Amino acid sequence: MRVVIQRVSHASVTIDGHCKSAIQKGMMILVGIEETDSWEDIDWLCKKIVNLRIFDDENGVMNKSILEDEGNILVISQFTLHASTKKGNRPSYIKAAKPEISIPLYEQFCNDLSCALGKEVKTGEFGADMKVELLNDGPVTICIDTKNKE
Repeated sequence: MRVVIQRVSHASVTIDGHCKSAIQKGMMILVGIEETDSWEDIDWLCKKIVNLRIFDDENGVMNKSILEDEGNILVISQFTLHASTKKGNRPSYIKAAKPEISIPLYEQFCNDLSCALGKEVKTGEFGADMKVELLNDGPVTICIDTKNKE
């Protein structure tokens, strides 16, 4: 699994002109799933995300997790995170998992992340044409790939 985490002041996702989900202060997470991802990847990633210290403490130092900051999370599925640009100019997405694999993993990721956060994680809609808006706070953007555990 590959994620891009952005610390946000607010974020929202709109589908067909209607706001599906919106959050205030917290994280907006783009998640890409590949064929070889597993339940173990979900478990490791959820623990990493909720304990990631990217929120400012009283001294303005990034020293607090989203749990400590009581922030919110918006998760957006994005298969393009597994794009390969090795050959030619058109990205290849062959590493991205097919829906029959990625949908159950995406749903489990969102569910497990909600449990780890202690409140509902907001989401987009898997496979939909989404318009995502956010105000990146910092900016702070972190990329994590479970295959490298970094």
